[in-house]
Amino acid sequence: MSNLIRLIFVFLILILLTFIYKKLNNQLIKKIFGFGTLIPPAKGEEYNPDINTKNWDLHKNRLIKFGRSQYKGLTFFVSTEDKIYYLSEDGNRVYC
Repeated sequence: MSNLIRLIFVFLILILLTFIYKKLNNQLIKKIFGFGTLIPPAKGEEYNPDINTKNWDLHKNRLIKFGRSQYKGLTFFVSTEDKIYYLSEDGNRVYC
């Protein structure tokens, strides 16, 4: 009877080691062949004015920090007179 218990114990340990190996192997494969996130993290939006946002406060902060920001599909700029504008389809400045 004790041999049967030892055999079951060894079998369970082998199953456990197999699961651990598969998990570590999958993580390694994801690191090597995986792609980064396609949607930038929220913190990345704060430091990149070229990422579109719908957050008004974030838009204002990026205008102050970088002099430009993309908001709801339009890129806004800050002029030398500290006026905010965007470019029309014709390339003319449209001040807000």
